[in-house]
Amino acid sequence: MPLTSAVFDRVRACLRQEAAIVLEPGKEYLVEARLGPLARRLGYPDLDAFAEAALCGRDPSGRRRLVEALATNETSFFRDLHPFEALRKDVLPEVLKRRASERELNVWCGAASSGQEPYSILMTMLEHFPAIAEWKVRFFATDLSEEMLERCRAGRYSQFEINRGLPAALLVKYFERHGLDWTAKEDLRRRIDFAVLNLVKEWPPMPAWDVVFLRNVLIYFDNDVKRKLVDRVRAAMHPEGYLFLGGAESLNGVHEGFERIVYDRTTVHRPTRS
Repeated sequence: MPLTSAVFDRVRACLRQEAAIVLEPGKEYLVEARLGPLARRLGYPDLDAFAEAALCGRDPSGRRRLVEALATNETSFFRDLHPFEALRKDVLPEVLKRRASERELNVWCGAASSGQEPYSILMTMLEHFPAIAEWKVRFFATDLSEEMLERCRAGRYSQFEINRGLPAALLVKYFERHGLDWTAKEDLRRRIDFAVLNLVKEWPPMPAWDVVFLRNVLIYFDNDVKRKLVDRVRAAMHPEGYLFLGGAESLNGVHEGFERIVYDRTTVHRPTRS
């Protein structure tokens, strides 16, 4: 049974209230694709029944499940590749040189999804800068969805997910076969702290981030929310830190507190000096 327009509008309002995500009109198909399987798994006769229970509070965890299902983003290992090349060739060499006396490095991935991006960042660090294994590295990866974070912590991926971007050499070195799936080795998983964080709600205390990946997140917010979020990110960063955004994202007309730096086919952002 298709989603009714009245329920769709209530779902849109809920998503905006809880996560500041703007769901444009005409995206009924997305809601049906994301929430339909969830409704069936939870035993509801149809999508409207699940949405009604979640939005009215009859299902205590329904509202959270609804928001998490709609906020989950597409991801893959080394997605778009070029940002990881810029990280390896340009960003990390500069950051590690600057931080050599403290031997400390702080990295945050703000939209971990099912974990492929933070693991890609970490493998880039370990493969090309093995000395940081002896540094104090704080690697924080967050997401809105507890379900996604459980996948991150488990580090378990299907062959299909592995085939989407993970080089064979890194697969053999950092993953183990478990049945039809592959699992990140414990030494890799323990280096990342995965935690729930709603980017538009209260944040916990954070270190000054040297590298921040916040890719393909801003596209879901209106300009006012973007501005406030980027302002908070800037305040949490080291003055000489680097911010990675998605290829389709720009700070033009959103925030003036960053300068753009272009490395080959990747644009990164650094806080402007006060």
